[in-house]
Amino acid sequence: MTDQNTDENRLVAERRDKLAAVRQRGQAFPNTWKPQHLAHDLQLEYENKDKAALESEDNQVSVAGRIMAKRGPFMVVQDRTGQIQLYADKAVQAQIKEQWDTWDIGDIVGGSGALRRSGRGDLYVELQGYALLTKSLRPLPEKHAGLTDTELKYRQRYVDLIVNPETRNVFRLRSQIIEYIRKYFLSKDYIEVETPMLQQIPGGATARPFVTHHNALDIDMYLRIAPELYLKRLLVGGMERVFEINRNFRNEGLSTRHNPEFTMLEFYQAYADFNDMMDLTEDLLRGLVEQLVGGNSLKVGDESVDFSQPFDRFGMLDAVVHYNPQFQMQQLAELEPATALAKSLGIEPQESWGLGKIQLEIFEKTTEEKLHKPTFITAYPAEVSPLARRSDDNPFLTDRFEFFVGGREIANGFSELNDPEDQAERFRAQVAEKDAGDLEAMHFDADYIRALEYGMPPAAGEGIGIDRLVMLLAGQASIRDVLLFPAMRPE
Repeated sequence: MTDQNTDENRLVAERRDKLAAVRQRGQAFPNTWKPQHLAHDLQLEYENKDKAALESEDNQVSVAGRIMAKRGPFMVVQDRTGQIQLYADKAVQAQIKEQWDTWDIGDIVGGSGALRRSGRGDLYVELQGYALLTKSLRPLPEKHAGLTDTELKYRQRYVDLIVNPETRNVFRLRSQIIEYIRKYFLSKDYIEVETPMLQQIPGGATARPFVTHHNALDIDMYLRIAPELYLKRLLVGGMERVFEINRNFRNEGLSTRHNPEFTMLEFYQAYADFNDMMDLTEDLLRGLVEQLVGGNSLKVGDESVDFSQPFDRFGMLDAVVHYNPQFQMQQLAELEPATALAKSLGIEPQESWGLGKIQLEIFEKTTEEKLHKPTFITAYPAEVSPLARRSDDNPFLTDRFEFFVGGREIANGFSELNDPEDQAERFRAQVAEKDAGDLEAMHFDADYIRALEYGMPPAAGEGIGIDRLVMLLAGQASIRDVLLFPAMRPE
């Protein structure tokens, strides 16, 4: 490591000397070069023109990019779309020898001239105009080794993006996914809205919030854990279809599926129920796979998952028994046998847990990771669904679902609870759990109850984790691979 640091320090010192020479000429860091063409566009436009055809034309182009390779009179530059070569013939080399010899891999340069094709078939710009735009003081990683240190990739994402095209492709896909989602909901007559990220009462999810302080108001405030309660206030106000692509913050641990700040899609629709939300989700996911991945199938882990077929739908306890045939339904249906089963699985039920919470813990322990095909899990207990509407058939349960694929939860939705008295009772139960030591339990939001007392139409809503959705469609195993700047411990 010491030798490596010494070599890097030496190279940095050499490049600083080169920059000093450029400064003396008064040419350091200009901002006058305006490229007119992009590398990928040129490669596509001229892919069918051979060497002779290009030499018969005077196609003047202007490009700019980072030097990724340098071989004699040729250098490869990379812009946001791809790569193209620049070529300096002997006359140009003689004119700019002093500059050419000091241009290093990593420098950002501009080049203009006629478009030509080499004997090997590579497209290049025959330089007539040129400029060093940015001097790179630090060398890029070796071409063949690349940036292979995983932690370094996350800490220095800017270098990762320079040298790894697959990383750039993941984030290009992420942008396309968000664009598709936005267009999809706008086409369904939804309105895109923005709700507060600083809140006096954190709500809409069971999670531990981050706390900050507002100096002018002299009050503690919380970073948003979910926008749900604000979006449902908009339903009360008559905005019957709303969605928000939002950043949330939860004070939780780091893992391959969790980052303390993350992106969610949340949407709410009046006069709809949880079955409508499942149908919409199926349509949305199928369209994303078809349009952005291509075809009907998606590789999830080692399996190929078909999104063209109807997604599976199971009640939560039905799924536990289906995927764990050694269990019997009667073991899950009552408190005493369910508690015994949970303990046998290494789950330690807390004193405040009821049957619903124990059932959920058993499901998460034994079944979630087995849900490889696209699957909706329904019939969640009211105890663990404080914002969902109770089932008309069984008030112990709610009209709620979670969507899983590849063993990961992607979405959570339900028919909304619009009974203010029932909601107030659920909030009080959450406060009791918070008082008993549950740091993730909800606060009592009196203003939200007041909003419900004005009347919220029957409705359904859903949240979809954008980061996990990108992981799914991009085939990435860790959330850090789909976040440009994931949370890291200090260096």
